[in-house]
Parts: sequence; structure tokens; C-alpha cells
Amino acid sequence: MTPEQARFLLDFTLPTLKHETATTAKVMAATPDANLDYRPSERCMPAAELVWHIASSDLMFLEGIVSGAFGKGPEKPANITTPQQISAWYAGKMSGAIEKISAYTPDEAARILDFYGMIQAPAAGIITFALGHSIHHRGQLSSYIRPMGGKVPSIYGPSADENPFAKAEEKSA
Repeated sequence: MTPEQARFLLDFTLPTLKHETATTAKVMAATPDANLDYRPSERCMPAAELVWHIASSDLMFLEGIVSGAFGKGPEKPANITTPQQISAWYAGKMSGAIEKISAYTPDEAARILDFYGMIQAPAAGIITFALGHSIHHRGQLSSYIRPMGGKVPSIYGPSADENPFAKAEEKSA
């Protein structure tokens, strides 16, 4: 991939990354504080662990892109205990990392990164892999919310719990 192609890919992908990050923060914030040990089966992560996994791994991906090397994700700060606090922490940290990546030169966007020996791709290309990982786990988390007693926010369109069209219909009835 040429530097110009990598910068094009970055310019194409960044708006999606920003949108998906905001949606992920919304799903995290909708996770009820109660029943954080909920998981649909023994093979699944408990809700509390899943919320942190999403937040920390998304940041690990972007920090790895910025630094040029992938390591362990961040440790959870001791003062952050609720999904809503994790969501706010995540939104702030992701925004800062996205800002740094947004300023990349074409050469920086084209820099080949090694993701744990599994993937070698331009920095701009790693974002697509990171998005897939995040969206996968966000889907898991969104399926936990209703059984935990919460309301599922809209993700790619209205949800049964957050449907602006239903509210308009209810008002006119």
C-alpha cells in the first residue's frame, strides 16, 4: 500500500471509527450497574468483565497504532467501577487516540505494524481489524443488557427500547 493509499484508507475509516466509538460508549453506559456478574452461559464473560474488555482492548488497538507496538491493554483505574464510568473513561481516551491518528502523515498511515505476529498491515489497515473486534464484543454486550434489566440503545437503527418512531406514534395516538 502506498502512503497516499494508506492516508486515503485512514480518511475513509476515521469517520466510521468515531461513530462506532460513540455507539460503543452508549452501549456501555446503558449496561445496568446491578447484575454485573450476569452472563448468558458459563462460556461467556460476565458483563463487568466484558465492558472492561471492550474499553481496554479498543484503547490497546489505538495506542498500539500510535506507538507502533502492541502490548497489554491498560489496567482499570481503581476509581472507575460502573459501566457508566467506564464509558466516560473510554470516550475520553478513545477521542485522544483518534485525534493522534487523525494527524498521521501518509507515511505514518502506511507504516507496517505487527499485531502479535498474527497480522502485519499498514497502520491504517489495523483500524479495520480493531473495528471488527469492537463491534463483535459490543454485540455481545448489547445482548446482555435487556436480561440484566436495562434498555438497549439504538445501534444501527432503532431498538425495541429506544425507537424514536414508536414515540412519535405513541404521541399521536
